[in-house]
Amino acid sequence: MRKRTVLSLEQALSLSYGTLRFVHAGWRVIRLEATPTPGSRTPGDPNRYVGKLLAESDRRSYFVAPNVGKESIALNLKTEEGQRLLRRIVSELPVDVFCCNTLPRRYEGLGIDFETLRRCNPSIVWAGLSAFGPECPDRPGYDPALQAELGYMTLTGDPAGPPTLCGVPVIDLKAGDELYAQVVSALLEQAETDGGAKRIDVSMARAAVSWLQTTLPLLDMGAMPNEVQRSGNKHREFVPADVYNASDGYVYIAIGSDRQWQYLTSIDAFAALRRKKWVTNEGRCKSRAEIHALMGKTVSELGVSEVVSSLTQVGVVVSEVNDVPGVRNLPSIAPELGRVSFPEGRDVYLPPSAIAGDAVPKTFAPPPRYGEHTRAVLAELGIADKDVDDMAKSGTVAEPSPPASRS
Repeated sequence: MRKRTVLSLEQALSLSYGTLRFVHAGWRVIRLEATPTPGSRTPGDPNRYVGKLLAESDRRSYFVAPNVGKESIALNLKTEEGQRLLRRIVSELPVDVFCCNTLPRRYEGLGIDFETLRRCNPSIVWAGLSAFGPECPDRPGYDPALQAELGYMTLTGDPAGPPTLCGVPVIDLKAGDELYAQVVSALLEQAETDGGAKRIDVSMARAAVSWLQTTLPLLDMGAMPNEVQRSGNKHREFVPADVYNASDGYVYIAIGSDRQWQYLTSIDAFAALRRKKWVTNEGRCKSRAEIHALMGKTVSELGVSEVVSSLTQVGVVVSEVNDVPGVRNLPSIAPELGRVSFPEGRDVYLPPSAIAGDAVPKTFAPPPRYGEHTRAVLAELGIADKDVDDMAKSGTVAEPSPPASRS
C-alpha cells in the first residue's frame, strides 16, 4: 500500500492514538488544531499542557507518546478564510484521509463534514470519532466516564470493593484502533472498487461494548451474578486462575484446561491438589475457595523464580507480576521499543508498535509544537510567506509562540 497523507482535527488521546498507527505505517500525519481564543495561554490540544515539562510549554509529557512523528498546523475554522484554506489543503496536497474527534453537531459549522470535503476531494476517506456517534451529536465523552457507563468499572476490581477503572484508558485506545482498522479497510475497498469517497463513524461506546464478548451474551444464558460482576484477579470461568503471593513477589497462574490441571498437579509441590473431584473444570468451580486457598499456601512457600521455572517446564501458563519498569526491560520488549530524542538531548522510550516488521520505524521525530508546520504546509499550496504573515495577524492561522522559559 502506498504511503498516504492523513489530516486530523484531533485532541486528547483516542484519535491521537489512532493516527499514531498511521505514523507507525510510515504515513504523513498532520494534526489540525484550532487557533487561539482571545486571552488563551494554552492554545490547541489541551493534552499539550498536561504532565511534566519536557521542552517548550506546549510539549509536556502526557502529549508525547501519541503524537511523535506528526506535523501540526493551526487554522481558524470558524472563519470562511480558514475553511477555504482547509479545502485547499484537502484537495491540493492532496489529503487521502481526514479524521476528526469534535462533537458531530459541529461538523457542518466548521466546514469539516463529509459532504463538504468530498466535494473538494472525491476520493477522500472521512473518519469521525465521537463518544456515541452522529446519532448523539451533542454528547461528549471521556474514557473514565465511559468505563463507568458501559460496564467496565462493574467488571473491574475486587468483588468486595467499589467499581474500579482499568489501569489503562482501554476505551480510548480501543476506539483509536477501531478507527485505524476501518480506515485501512476503506482504502482497501477503494482500491478494489470505484475509488469513491468513504465515510466512517466510530462510536467509542459501540467500540467499548463490542469488547464485552465474555459477559454480555451470558445475560441470556442463565448467568450467575458472579459471572457478570467484578471478580478481582480470578477468572470467572476457569479455576484456578489468579494472582498468588510467593515468598518474594507475586505470580499469576492460569489453568485454562483440564490438561493443564494435570500438568500442574504432576509437580510434587502441588500434590495436595491431586483430587479426583477436581480433574474437570466443572468440579473445580464447585471448590473455588478451597482450591485457591491450597494454591496460595503452596505458592507462598516457594520463590517467584522457582514457581515460574517449575510450571513453565510442564506447560502451565505462569508469569511474574511485573511493574512498568519491569515490562520495559523484558527481553521480548526492550529491543522493540520506540524512541524519540528531544533537542536538549533527552531520549524518551516509547511503547512498541503493535505489529513487528522491518518497515516499522523505531525512531521518531519529537511531537510537533503547536502550529509548528503551518507555514511549511501552506507553502506547499504556493502561499507566500507575506500572505502567511497577514493570515497570522488576522487570526486565520497560528504558529508557535517563542520558546518559554523552563520554570
